Amino acid sequence: MPNGQIRNNAEMHSKLIYVDMDDVLCETAANLCRLAEREFGRHVDYADVFAFDLQKVFGLTDDEMRRFMAASHAPGALLTHPVTPGAPDALRALRDAGHSIEIVTGRPAYAHGDTERWLDAAGIGDFPVTYVDKYGRDSCYAHNAGDPPTVSLDELLSRQFDVVIDDSPQILARLADWKETRILVFSRPWNVSFPLSANMTRVGGWSEILGELL
Repeated sequence: MPNGQIRNNAEMHSKLIYVDMDDVLCETAANLCRLAEREFGRHVDYADVFAFDLQKVFGLTDDEMRRFMAASHAPGALLTHPVTPGAPDALRALRDAGHSIEIVTGRPAYAHGDTERWLDAAGIGDFPVTYVDKYGRDSCYAHNAGDPPTVSLDELLSRQFDVVIDDSPQILARLADWKETRILVFSRPWNVSFPLSANMTRVGGWSEILGELL
């Protein structure tokens, strides 16, 4: 494919699709708003989560942020995140159409047990999951011997995906140069002002994603 050419929706070949997990497959930020209020008395409406940096959004000190992150990944905590409407059916529809799905998450690999249980409960436990140190935090986490490997962001970005579905402005900025890859920006309050590059399309939910890809 010539440099700069974006793959056309009408192409029928099988695509490799990168699907982010938090706030793409599940409603993580809304749940974390409730956690911040319960644990620290910081009330922020979901619609007012103006940045991806939750320490800034909730006004937490460094120590409070460490405790917040520990609480958000405590055993069972991830299981409480609601499923993003339409996500499981959409993943299965994309696979039925011949596409390959890879769930890519910036969660610490020590949370894989609850992550797998959440995926099983959502009916999508048979999709592969890749743990990526998206934000340079992996060294802050204590890992167990049986944890799956964590790949670096640079390693992930050395691969070639046909489609990426993500919500993080920090990651989207790195993907702007992927001229041959379609980037579907899952619209969230913290990315509404993110400037879309030529290979990006903003989507409001999974029905729109299916409209773009099927």
